[in-house]
Amino acid sequence: MEANHEDSCKALPELLSSFVDTFVDFSVSGGLFLPASPTSPSDPFRTRYPTPSRLIAIGDLHGDLEKSKQAFRLAGLIDAADRWSGGSSTVVQVGDVFDRGGDELKILYILEKLKREAAKSGGNLITMNGNHEIMNVEGDFRFATRLGFKEFEDWAFWYQMGNKMKTLCAGLPNPKDIFEGIPRAFHGVKTDALNGIRARIAALRPGGPVSTKFLTNNLTVVVAGDSVFVHGGLLPQHVDYGLERMNKEVRDWISGSMGRSAPSYCKGRDAVVWLRKYSEEVASKCDCSTLEHVLATIPGARRMIMGHTIQEGGINAICENRAVRIDVGMSHGCGNGLPEVLEINGNSQEVRILTSNPLYYKNKDSYKSGIEDSGSRKDGVGSLVSLNRLPQVVEVKA
Repeated sequence: MEANHEDSCKALPELLSSFVDTFVDFSVSGGLFLPASPTSPSDPFRTRYPTPSRLIAIGDLHGDLEKSKQAFRLAGLIDAADRWSGGSSTVVQVGDVFDRGGDELKILYILEKLKREAAKSGGNLITMNGNHEIMNVEGDFRFATRLGFKEFEDWAFWYQMGNKMKTLCAGLPNPKDIFEGIPRAFHGVKTDALNGIRARIAALRPGGPVSTKFLTNNLTVVVAGDSVFVHGGLLPQHVDYGLERMNKEVRDWISGSMGRSAPSYCKGRDAVVWLRKYSEEVASKCDCSTLEHVLATIPGARRMIMGHTIQEGGINAICENRAVRIDVGMSHGCGNGLPEVLEINGNSQEVRILTSNPLYYKNKDSYKSGIEDSGSRKDGVGSLVSLNRLPQVVEVKA
């Protein structure tokens, strides 16, 4: 009995630390409790996945929590209480959670919660890096909003409060100052904006608490069955460099072990997160030959699925359906488009767009894909539309 009592006392500091972390998470996330991580989690850093029975692709979210939830509900992935209801579905969110809205942290938290719930149900939620993740880790906040800075300022308040609580326990090491090395003033920055900027730097810089907690689990390139996912696009030199290698190096950089600057293939117009060669409206302006070459060098790849460039008319495909563009600009701060998601069933036996656009409900039969719907549809799933529709493309600079 005495030994058990001693062991319990030794465990108290860690129990207190865990309680404080839960308290901070609850306060920052808007009232979420993160479920325990699966006891035997699948490797979150693998690049290639076998063909799932149901694959859902979701585009850029840009700080809009409600639109993000709508996209998940559209595919029957969450219920009315925002709990995972997607069963064994595999979901890929192609990045750009950050900027243009004020719910960035709340989206990170709900994605993490759904990842854990999905894993317990035999499903999988894969999150990716977009150019805005890379920009924010580098400290480029050009597209952050006032509400976005305020959300991070609030995070810093709760995080520091948690650290103060931990200092009251003699068995825990003194927490590191999250603002260490960050200037107390910036030229041209008003005083009322300073706290939010400093908090955002502290949270998101390489090795920062938010980067480490969430973004180190992101991938930069994913292959699921015959679909290749990347935020901007892949060129031959990217494939030659190595998909697994890029994923590892970006993760190492975000974790703080590779300096302050992102890898070169994440910067510039030809970067994997910035490329727009496959985002033009019509095939004659899209580099289909390069795309075909890239797909031919990735075993089993049939299509590339990308975000990054807003498709004003909704999800669509060109280059004989090899280039699928899924950024519909759904965020209120980035187009305020109607949510749509891409669904691929089986071994590409059924590819369809699930939309919340009421225009397609009136003419549902006219917009069905060539492959008929072979199964029952989940509650909340929107209308079915043709994959290869060609809308006007609105190019956003970031």
